[in-house]
Amino acid sequence: MNKNWILYENFTNERVNEMLEWRCEPKNWFLDKTSFQLVLETDKETDYWQKTHYGFKIDNGHFLHTKTNKNFRMTTRVETFPKSKYDQAGLMIRFSEDMWVKTSLEYIPGGLSKLGAVVTNRGYSDWSTQYIDCKEVQLYYRISKIGQNCYIDFSWDGKIWNQIRIAHLDMPENSTVLAGVYACSPQGKEQEVRFDFIKIEELNNEPTTAYL
Repeated sequence: MNKNWILYENFTNERVNEMLEWRCEPKNWFLDKTSFQLVLETDKETDYWQKTHYGFKIDNGHFLHTKTNKNFRMTTRVETFPKSKYDQAGLMIRFSEDMWVKTSLEYIPGGLSKLGAVVTNRGYSDWSTQYIDCKEVQLYYRISKIGQNCYIDFSWDGKIWNQIRIAHLDMPENSTVLAGVYACSPQGKEQEVRFDFIKIEELNNEPTTAYL
């Protein structure tokens, strides 16, 4: 099947695709010409969260994104080398500071880490999680956006996908969103993160296409 790509970036060129730009660019990042990966180190105390439970607001995580008003499926594979509690890296869709979704594995030292998604609507974040017994591992993430709804999945091998969450974003119909990869270290710094690719495929309006 021919895919209608909005973005296909596998980090094999000298520069990052011109459609991509940083929000809160990390101090240290580069394109690894041997492994063909985007490599970054997280800056100190970076995160995305709004109000709920913890009371604070923080909006300074590293986010490499493109813009689109299409329905799409976005996929990446990421390898992390966490150092501090809640170190994380994965995918993000963002409409505004008060409305976004992110998915990742959040590192818990000395215990099970938390695989999940944070969905933020009207300036309040909620975090759904499941425990995963892994620390330094490659994971695939996928977010499919159909209209105002998001379908969030993960995979160990990029073939068999497991649902993390289905969520709604209270943004207007046909909104332009930012979509891409993100990483942050809420309680530390210098987590090494390696992204293999960012692929964004246009989808039609049928909800079932998210799982084809």
